[in-house]
Amino acid sequence: MAVAAESPVAYPARSLEPPLGALAAAFAAVFVAGLAISTIRAGGSPFPSPFADAGDALDYFRDHRAAVRTGAVLQYASAIPLTLFVAAITPRLRRQAEGFGPALATVGGALAAVFLFSSGTISWVLTVPEVTADPATVRALHTLAFLVGGPANVLSTGLLIAGIAISALPRKALSPLLIRIGLAIACVGLLTTVSLTFTAAAFLLPIARFTGMIWLIIAGFRLARA
Repeated sequence: MAVAAESPVAYPARSLEPPLGALAAAFAAVFVAGLAISTIRAGGSPFPSPFADAGDALDYFRDHRAAVRTGAVLQYASAIPLTLFVAAITPRLRRQAEGFGPALATVGGALAAVFLFSSGTISWVLTVPEVTADPATVRALHTLAFLVGGPANVLSTGLLIAGIAISALPRKALSPLLIRIGLAIACVGLLTTVSLTFTAAAFLLPIARFTGMIWLIIAGFRLARA
């Protein structure tokens, strides 16, 4: 008498989904560490503004190459957990909503990571002795690093936040208050574009950047629980 072979038991496939809150926290921690450690290595001298005197900026890059390189490397490294965050949150957002919200978060997050990678790379180039020998080159690269790592990155991060907030609306994955705060931060991020014309508006950059980091951490942990 033949015995029927047992059919294999099918188990549902489970995709590996990294913790969103931890990735957002890692992104913020590495970025802030870059600012703090580079300032300490420069003897407390802050990174120069491209709107300040060109001579002072040139002296900074010549005298504090190690500090600039440390900040550049950590800024570059901070883009890695940000990239992983975007890759991890995209499928979750698509399960919650369709269309504009997830697409906006994906595009904004990808651009934010690319701009961070670019700013870190450009800042690293500013530590090359042959580069700092030419004041015009230093001025150009310094300004480019600021534009890419400042307004461009902050604006695209605002788009990421707006996309997450919009995607959370249909199923109420985030609280209404957190969604409103996210949209407000995204609006401030968009307003940082004004700093390209009026340098006095540059104070909006750290406001949008650091509140945005805090929002991404909170939203990451909330979405993971949802």
